[in-house]
Amino acid sequence: MEPLPSIYRSKQEFLASLPSWRRLLQKLNWHPTIDVDVECYAIEQRLQRLESENARLAQINSRLERFEREHLSGSTPPPSTEDSYS
Repeated sequence: MEPLPSIYRSKQEFLASLPSWRRLLQKLNWHPTIDVDVECYAIEQRLQRLESENARLAQINSRLERFEREHLSGSTPPPSTEDSYS
């Protein structure tokens, strides 16, 4: 099954793009798979957005780790509390 073009964001927009005779057949429920196609397309779009968000978050995480290594690892250690064991 081929994904729907990006212009089809909803069933109504998809139906509006069809010729009038196809819209009439759709009203008669001649082609019920349009709903499934639109839903599959919406899911694919959400997955793509999530994947791009995950990639962006991975970049931010790596920058934070690098910052932590460079700036926080050279910090002074906390003062020793040798008196507490004496």
